[in-house]
Amino acid sequence: MAIFKQGSSTTIGTKYANPQPSSGGNGDIRNSIAQSDALFLRVRVLDIVLNNNHPKFEAVGEWNGIGTIFFEPLDGTAITSNYAYPIFPQIKMYPLVNEIVLLAAIPSKFSEGEQTTEKVYYYFPPIGVWNHPHHNAYPKTTNYSELQENQQNDYDSINGSYVRRIDEDPTGINLNFTQYSNPNQDTFVEKADVHPLLPFNGDVIYEGRWGNSIRFGSTTIIPQDSTPSLITNNWSSTGSNGDPITILRNGQPVSSSDEGWIPLTERVSRDLSSIYLTSYQQIPFSLANENFISYTTPPITPAQYIKPQIILNSDRIVINAKNDSVLISGQTSVGISSNGSVNIDATSHYISSNDIKLGSKNATQPVLLGNDTVDLLVQLTEAVKNLASILQVQRDYPGGALTTSYNSIAGNVLTQINDPKNGILAQLNNNSLKSKTTKVQ
Repeated sequence: MAIFKQGSSTTIGTKYANPQPSSGGNGDIRNSIAQSDALFLRVRVLDIVLNNNHPKFEAVGEWNGIGTIFFEPLDGTAITSNYAYPIFPQIKMYPLVNEIVLLAAIPSKFSEGEQTTEKVYYYFPPIGVWNHPHHNAYPKTTNYSELQENQQNDYDSINGSYVRRIDEDPTGINLNFTQYSNPNQDTFVEKADVHPLLPFNGDVIYEGRWGNSIRFGSTTIIPQDSTPSLITNNWSSTGSNGDPITILRNGQPVSSSDEGWIPLTERVSRDLSSIYLTSYQQIPFSLANENFISYTTPPITPAQYIKPQIILNSDRIVINAKNDSVLISGQTSVGISSNGSVNIDATSHYISSNDIKLGSKNATQPVLLGNDTVDLLVQLTEAVKNLASILQVQRDYPGGALTTSYNSIAGNVLTQINDPKNGILAQLNNNSLKSKTTKVQ
């Protein structure tokens, strides 16, 4: 938004009064406000109280005064007080120093049966001097020629008017304080690469100052016979105009250009963090791992799905239930994939299913039941033991010589079975072959 004219000064605003009919005070605050003169004034913000370290913290009402600004009228109007409170306590949209706000003055208090004439100011959100979400600070001059040479580089001439366009380190506008020093809150740094969002017909958009936003939008299909826009969105390839979509975005792509005055649209794969709530849009988005080899019928990938879905995308996603459970449920399936490992840590693991396959979706070999298998092996070992006991003393004939070829083998078998520490029976009976953590049924 242009505010400068070459060789001339431009006034941003003047005050004006809106007289209301007066019928006498009756002690009712609503009637008294309606009957009072509502004064509107456009001012430049000089300072703002954001924490208890501000020098004026106590003077503005301590914690009740958070958000109070100190200002100067743009037209030099003489005023009795130079501070104002936020007009919307539920919406924190505090201005920066040197931004322009509109003030409304209403009676500060009322006494029984008599209205005072004292006024207090309340301010609206910053005026969009530059029509940019990052900041709308207005330099303390109305003539471009009065700017210092290094400050003039931050403005471009468009049809004889000037707009703020910084493509490198900005200069010249103080955005933190001009009256009262408070290093604890003087943290705002102007950036050249913060871009506004491009709106589409019917959108409702809320933008922060740092590339974070919420868009309540819809599918916007451009007719094929029309001239395409220089900037388009990537969620309108399917569906119908008016299909709703909600996009919550925190941080624009790190590769964004320094031409921060050029708008852009959300890109789920490049924005720092995103939540997409879709209806019938097709979102160009790929999972980190789409190797669905465990599926007999793989699910539709997010990029191909054209029905309502929710997409969360970031470098890391944490889901935590601080008091109860995390419940994940799917009508068809729940897919968990990773390019690394899948780790599950818990004091107990329970899996209930009529068909569990490990290693492959085509697995056919059943696992053995530990207790039953050990019981059968004990019985088999006892039978072998009995057979070996007979063979160990086998003779050619009653009272004859031992049959050496059988007797030594049988003796070795008995040793392997009967060893009290490492024998087969000892291991079967001490449960050392059974898993201490995994149970099957």
